[in-house]
Amino acid sequence: MAADRISPHWLRSPSGLVRARGLGLPLPGEPGPFNAITDVAGVEVGYSTIIRGDGPLVVGEGPVRTGVTAILPRGKTGLAVPCAAGFWSLNGNGEMTGTIWVEESGELDMPVTITNTHSCGIARDATIRWLYPRLDGITDSWGLPVAAETFDGDLNDINGFHVTNEHVFEALDGAASGPLEQGSVGGGTGMICYDFKGGSGTSSRRVTAAGETWTVGVFVQSNFGRRHECTILGVPVGQHIGHDLLRGKPAGSIIVVVATDAPIAGHQAKKLARRVALGMARTGALGHDSSGDIFLAFSTANAEGYSAPRGTLRRMIELSNADIDPLYEGVVEATEEAIIDSMVANRTMVGRDGATSIGLPHDELVEVMRRYGRM
Repeated sequence: MAADRISPHWLRSPSGLVRARGLGLPLPGEPGPFNAITDVAGVEVGYSTIIRGDGPLVVGEGPVRTGVTAILPRGKTGLAVPCAAGFWSLNGNGEMTGTIWVEESGELDMPVTITNTHSCGIARDATIRWLYPRLDGITDSWGLPVAAETFDGDLNDINGFHVTNEHVFEALDGAASGPLEQGSVGGGTGMICYDFKGGSGTSSRRVTAAGETWTVGVFVQSNFGRRHECTILGVPVGQHIGHDLLRGKPAGSIIVVVATDAPIAGHQAKKLARRVALGMARTGALGHDSSGDIFLAFSTANAEGYSAPRGTLRRMIELSNADIDPLYEGVVEATEEAIIDSMVANRTMVGRDGATSIGLPHDELVEVMRRYGRM
């Protein structure tokens, strides 16, 4: 790709953390300007990050390494407008609330929050508290928000229940478009991926379908995999960087949210959600029995149709199934890159009882990739 078409946001996070493309990794596809889920117009993301204390675990006091991520599909101005949506579970040892209604209706009409396993309930309930007064006086409103989780108890005082309503409100209030921080932020703060420091990651792709250009964006909270399984662009990186293991066992989960502005129906969104597993597989994922690998996809298209009042016909446009392959490619590529960036754009973290999750060492990664001719 021509150098003049490379956005600086592809290379570094807003805080200056180097991303995978900043290391020179030849990742496939063309991202949007931010290389983030927020490249899909209208999507807003916010974080609340809680890092407090050091030393031995004292339940209820810390150390605390956790947080909340909020994703608003149509931003704060479109809270009452549903999106076409679908979800899929590769392995169900985890939680994503609200998905029974997503499956039934083919729609998503609430913000999405992601946090730690033992704070999933409060994230769900706090979302309703935040949402209710913002629904323009709809007094009979009710909601089934999507709240999802992964386990951060290796680093965090997870049974101390440190996530509060205020942290969820902070993530929702702070949600914005634009470039996104990655790594140990929001719900991803205490997460571990392939036994490197993992957490929040995002990427996007511009694709052409039915003669028009669309954007596919992906956000991951990565907390899965064993070190020796870690694969980057076909290179068995984890087999060459074997030091400083923390977990050394198949544990953890991954939550993935896919957004697109392409006009698709709910059943097609579910098909996009299924393709997340293929992007995971490119990084070495097996879908361990102990892992909750759960994916949600939505489309921001057809806002006018979804805004139609009861008693009137909805008029929608929709890609044919025969034209949807480029979106599948975008999902697979963006998922792969988001997972890699959740490790690359990150740092070593010390948590409870001195447990240390090392950041993926850039110099060793580059050396291994060069050895395999991938740089």
